Amino acid sequence: MLVPLYIDCIGIPGVGWLFCILRGLRKDEVDIMAGNERHLKRSMGVWTGISIVIGTVIGSGIFFKQGQVLETAGSTTGALWAWIAGGVVTLAAGLTISEIGAHIPQTGGIYIYMEKLYGKFWGFLTGWTQVVVYAPAIVASISAYFAYLFANFFGLPESSVVWIGLAALILVTAMNSLDNRIASMFQVATTSIKLIPIAVLMVFGLFFGKSDALGQTVSQLSSTATGNFGMAVLATLFAYDGWATLTNLGGELKDPRRNIPRSIIWGVLIVMIAYVGVSYGVYRAMPADQIVKLGNNVTFEVAKSAFGELGGRLLSVGILVSMAGTLNGKMLAFPRMVYAMSHDGVLPKFLGTLNKAQAPVGALWTTAVLAGALMFTSKADWLSDMAVFVIWLFYTATFFGIFILRARNKKAGLEKDPEVFSVPLFPFIPLVAILGALFILVNTLISSFTMVLISFIFVGVGVPVYLYYKNKQ
Repeated sequence: MLVPLYIDCIGIPGVGWLFCILRGLRKDEVDIMAGNERHLKRSMGVWTGISIVIGTVIGSGIFFKQGQVLETAGSTTGALWAWIAGGVVTLAAGLTISEIGAHIPQTGGIYIYMEKLYGKFWGFLTGWTQVVVYAPAIVASISAYFAYLFANFFGLPESSVVWIGLAALILVTAMNSLDNRIASMFQVATTSIKLIPIAVLMVFGLFFGKSDALGQTVSQLSSTATGNFGMAVLATLFAYDGWATLTNLGGELKDPRRNIPRSIIWGVLIVMIAYVGVSYGVYRAMPADQIVKLGNNVTFEVAKSAFGELGGRLLSVGILVSMAGTLNGKMLAFPRMVYAMSHDGVLPKFLGTLNKAQAPVGALWTTAVLAGALMFTSKADWLSDMAVFVIWLFYTATFFGIFILRARNKKAGLEKDPEVFSVPLFPFIPLVAILGALFILVNTLISSFTMVLISFIFVGVGVPVYLYYKNKQ
């Protein structure tokens, strides 16, 4: 089901196409919504694809996961390897799902992939998990991270964090309830700004840091951290989240067989370099124990110590703008899944409500309410870990789907289409994605059983919901 909400992809000079990308819409979908269905125009090259990957991946995680990754890894060396491992798993995952997306070019992402591969029940459960767990938890954690830095910046008490996060969430949701061009222009501006603090922190780490970036150990681990490398990698995956957006754009990329893998490879590699560079800079800025002690406040303190009070504040403003853009991007994308499921008849009809501006307000404000409720009940790190864990359950199932898809095509006697993207080095890369995912999931199960149990409870609630709507059809 396509969302009856579109924007003229050339209506905003210089940025209209980017909004369509950020919104997750392909040009064919936009044309269909406008009543002008036509063949796809492959106009986007590899540089566009790379920019999409970078723009959708880089968000708040790199600025707020430093302490958690370091603490769970147990040493700066282990933490840097965790950032690298997270990037490798992300790269393998992106390439694997790229092939599935090329064979199933329908709106809905893994919601549709799981339905086509495993049936309607598993498709629904995937969508349900994203609507009820993944999307609210991601939005809540980003709002909280924004609030942490905002409170630090203005010297506000910690008790104000949840209210600041809630206010930011309401403002962004309200903005997305207006004409969609407002949110698009805001997204473009923040995407451009977010690269500044990344570059500054990398340069500082390489040339001006004083501590040893490698070999430092964390002497005092908290009761929730056990020096677990798998959990450290899980924490980095929150920062790498967002890579799946590119798989919806195969129809618009020139020579997708070559440019999809090129875009993902180079995009993720650039993000990996940025993340490892920022981490290296942070680890050189101050001792490991101090980084862990500062927790979510570490980026602000590093910026202040590196560039003085004024420079630190200016850098913090850049980070705040970056996180505001990340929050806006999530609120652009996530409600679309809710809206689509509502119009598929598997979620309540009010979730498919549009206002006069043709914004999906039912889905928007429901996502905001769920995220706001989570902010009052759980910490940002815990929420982000839960969100990543639960979505990677379904990513893992989708990775296995590539073998199912190829077996079906072979059984049907379908010849390999050279125009359709195929994952390179098959089956090695899909196996890397699967093994990496299983390693992370098993480690999470061992280290955070309570979180896993709560995640399964949320997912399990979807079973009676599915049966209810199935009986209504």
